[in-house]
Amino acid sequence: MSFDIAIAGAGPAGLSLARALAPLDLKIALIERLPAAQLADPPFDGREIALTQLSAKLMRELGLWQRIDAAEISPLRSARVLNGPSPFAMVVEPDQQHGELGFLVPNYLIRRAAFDVVRDQPGVTLLDGRSVRRIRTDADAAVLTLDNGDTITARLAIAADSRFSETRRAMGIGADMVDFGRTMMVYRMDIERPHDNAAWEWFGYGQTLALLPLAGNRASVVLTLPHHQIEALLALSDEQFDRDMERRFDHRLGAMHLASTRHPYPLVAVYARRFTARRFACVGDAAVGMHPVTAHGFNFGLRGAVTLARGIATARQRGTDFAAADVLEPWEREHRIATRPLYLATNAIARLYCDDSPPARLVRNLALRTGQQLGPVRHALTAAVSGTSERPPLLSRLAGTALATLRPRHRESA
Repeated sequence: MSFDIAIAGAGPAGLSLARALAPLDLKIALIERLPAAQLADPPFDGREIALTQLSAKLMRELGLWQRIDAAEISPLRSARVLNGPSPFAMVVEPDQQHGELGFLVPNYLIRRAAFDVVRDQPGVTLLDGRSVRRIRTDADAAVLTLDNGDTITARLAIAADSRFSETRRAMGIGADMVDFGRTMMVYRMDIERPHDNAAWEWFGYGQTLALLPLAGNRASVVLTLPHHQIEALLALSDEQFDRDMERRFDHRLGAMHLASTRHPYPLVAVYARRFTARRFACVGDAAVGMHPVTAHGFNFGLRGAVTLARGIATARQRGTDFAAADVLEPWEREHRIATRPLYLATNAIARLYCDDSPPARLVRNLALRTGQQLGPVRHALTAAVSGTSERPPLLSRLAGTALATLRPRHRESA
C-alpha cells in the first residue's frame, strides 16, 4: 500500500494533523493499535484538558469544537496558585480582551470529536488494530512494516503514538525522560461551595492538588502523591474517599462527594532529542510529553500539528517536496522554540513545589508573592496560560535563561 503520509497514532494530535491536511488532497494512512469502535466512542478517562484561547480557535477551524456539546465546555476565568497552609494565592486572570483564560473540555470528548471529523475525510485510510513494528526511510520514501506483516510506503511518516512512541524509537530517536516518581489520580467531585470558575493549583506539603472547575458545583480534581499512597486511596470506599478529600482540601470547599470513577496515571515528562529525521517527524506527545502542572500538553500537540500542516501546504503550493529537510527542519526549530522553555520551566516548577525542605518552602512562598506583585511576570503567565500569545517573549526569556541549566533528578532515555 502506498500513501503520501503515514501517521502512527490516531490520538488527538495525530487526528488533528490528518484534519489539518484535509484541503491538500493527500492519501493519508492512520495506523492505530485501538479498534475503530473504541476510537469512535472512547470511554471517560478522568482527564479534563485545559485549552488555551489559541487551541480553542484552532479546534474551531478544524471543526472539532462544533462537535463537542456546549454543556461539556467549562470556562476557566481565573487560576489560583497556593502553597502549603498559607491562605495567600497568586492569581492569574485574563486580559481585558478575553473573558476567560481558556476552557476545560473532557479528554474523551476531544478524542471522539477528532475521530468524528476525520473518519469520513476523503483520502484517509484507517488501519486500526495495527502498530508499527519497523520503519526505515531513504531519499524517496518511508517504509513501515506493521505488526501483522503488511508493508506500507509513504512520502512522509509521522510518529504520534504517545510519549513512549515505539515509532520514534524504531527511527533511532531517543528522548530525555523525567520520571517524577509520583502518580496523579484524576476524578470528578461535587463540592458544596462554589468554585467561581477558578482553577486551583495547590502545592501542599507532601501532596499536590489541582482543582479544575466544571459546570455547576462540580470540579475535576488532580491529586499527586507517591504511587503507594495513590493505591491506598483507590482501595477506599466512596464515603471514605469523600472524607479524605475534604481533609486534604482543608475543608475549604465544604462537603465533597465523588462523582466519577478514579483514574491513576504515572507522572513522566518526555522531550524528544530530535523532532525530525529523513522523511520523518514527531508530533504530539511523541515530540513533547509535558508534566500536567502547566496544562500545555495537548495545546502544544495541537499547535505543532497545525503548524506542520501549514508547512506541508506551503510546499505543495510551491510544487516542492513536502517531506524535504527544508520543510521539516524549519518546523522543528519553530516547535522547539515554542515548547522547550516552558517544558524546562514546568519541570523546574514541579521539582521545586514537590520539595518540602524548609529552604524550598521559603523559595516557593517568595516566588508566588513576587509573581503576584510584578506586573510583567503576571502578564507573561497570563499569556502562557491563555495562549493569547503564541510565543510569550518574556516567559520564554525567563525560562530559557534561568531554567535551562536546571537538571532533572531522574533522567534516562525513552
